[in-house]
Amino acid sequence: MEWLYILMPIAGVKIFWPGLIILGVGVGIIGGFFGMGGAWMVTPGLNILGFPMAFAIGTDIAHMAGKSLISTMRHGKFGNVDYKLGMIMLVGTVVGFEVGAQMVMWLERIGNVEKVVRWIYIALLAAIAWMVFHDVAKRREKERQAAAKGEKLEAGATGVEWHKTLHKIKIPPMVHLKEAGVYCSAWLPIFVSFATGWLAGILGIGGGLIRMPALIYLIGCPTHVAVGTDLFEVMISGLYGAATYTYKGRTELVAAMIMLVGASVGAQVGAVATKYIKGYGIRIAFGLAVVGCALSILMKLVQPWLPQLKDVLDTGATVLVLGLVSCMSLYIFIRMIQGVKMELSMKKSA
Repeated sequence: MEWLYILMPIAGVKIFWPGLIILGVGVGIIGGFFGMGGAWMVTPGLNILGFPMAFAIGTDIAHMAGKSLISTMRHGKFGNVDYKLGMIMLVGTVVGFEVGAQMVMWLERIGNVEKVVRWIYIALLAAIAWMVFHDVAKRREKERQAAAKGEKLEAGATGVEWHKTLHKIKIPPMVHLKEAGVYCSAWLPIFVSFATGWLAGILGIGGGLIRMPALIYLIGCPTHVAVGTDLFEVMISGLYGAATYTYKGRTELVAAMIMLVGASVGAQVGAVATKYIKGYGIRIAFGLAVVGCALSILMKLVQPWLPQLKDVLDTGATVLVLGLVSCMSLYIFIRMIQGVKMELSMKKSA
């Protein structure tokens, strides 16, 4: 079975190449659907396949940039990308990311970086999960109230409406974001992107896990537009990150290209799936992904207190992440097929 393994010339390790394609397909579907770069899923996956951690991170970022480019192009065709919003947010993202990175350097100097970053990660994921499921619960409550009155809730109605309060802040210049359907102060997306960029810089992730819910709940983007616009941001930050890691000699471009073969297919599926799984279907699935991510990080975090369970917790965290990739991508694929079948049957009956 030697032909199933390929030598990575820069990292100097032999890797099971079908595993790279499977990982690329799965994360391509999830990334194209949720608008997340998928660093929290791909990096441990590459590490399991045999990459040293530094090469896993660099290769993941290179793969992420290419995958996000493919997904952004597909979402752009559906009108899911607000390029104006993306360019405005880029200013805050870059500045915030640099501030966060400098804070990490400071934490490293005082010897607290790993503990602080992991606890921030857990707190952030818990807050995002609460926000998503609180929003879903609030909307269902509104649906029940509307049904009791014999009415039907508007399709665009949301549960949490924090963005409406933020839109009342009229600090010039004001901007109209056509695709997002938002009219607000330009300082709102700049401030939100600075905050999300700062967190991304501290946590060392592309930022999609933070920015996507921020676009929905703080700026007021429809879910499918938030996904497409976030991918546009991930694409730009990913290209920058890929260049940086390649310059440092920590990117295995052969592996990144193999993964992109799978990701180019998966990203198309994920992007098309947003056409058939709208609004709260995406939000619930995203919430479950966040909970799974938080649990896998927690398994790593508690290891110093449970050294006798280190191997079990390591394996559990790995299985959870890879299982999450497989289950989520399969769910999205099945829902897309169901949507396509329904659309075709409606066209035939018409």
